[in-house]
Amino acid sequence: MKLVVNTFLTLDGVMQAPGGPDEDRDGGFQYGGWSAPFFDDDIGKTVLNSMAHASAYLLGRKTYDIFAGYWPTASEDAEIADLLNSRPKYVVSTTLKDPSWQHTTVISNGVLDAVARLKDQPGDELNVQGSAVLLQTLHPLVDEYRLWICPVHLGSGKRLFADGSYPSGLELIETHTSSTGSIYAAYRPTGAPKTGLMGA
Repeated sequence: MKLVVNTFLTLDGVMQAPGGPDEDRDGGFQYGGWSAPFFDDDIGKTVLNSMAHASAYLLGRKTYDIFAGYWPTASEDAEIADLLNSRPKYVVSTTLKDPSWQHTTVISNGVLDAVARLKDQPGDELNVQGSAVLLQTLHPLVDEYRLWICPVHLGSGKRLFADGSYPSGLELIETHTSSTGSIYAAYRPTGAPKTGLMGA
């Protein structure tokens, strides 16, 4: 399976709590729900299409708890609910022992090795939704980033690439713009830059 990251981003790279005010207040974050003004039918179709290609979903604990608290009984967005409820889900957590959401498996240690083994399983994509903290561990294994970059900057918050992330080049493989001015960009990592950042 190809490891694919899906997330909303601000222009300054923040991915924390795009969906709602109480989604993730870590660090005193006060801007939850910042992506809502930019959501349109085009974004909705792209999100659904990406999720539909997933053979399984990989989530950090915070994102998993948000999803598990809503999607099992969701009455709206039935297509997304059906996908999430029916397909395998893997959650990285050292404290979750007995998940109630069907088709859930807990990864409690050896995250990189466990995810590498999942990638070797038959299937199309292993789809990561949000999960900012988990992503800092996963970047070396990511095959594609699918980003909705919204025309707003916040100045603080969890970022897709945290300080200290290893430098890497990216190849643009798809892009288009929504009616609200957000840019969809899909990137494939190409490895360490040959000049500049690496001092070569």
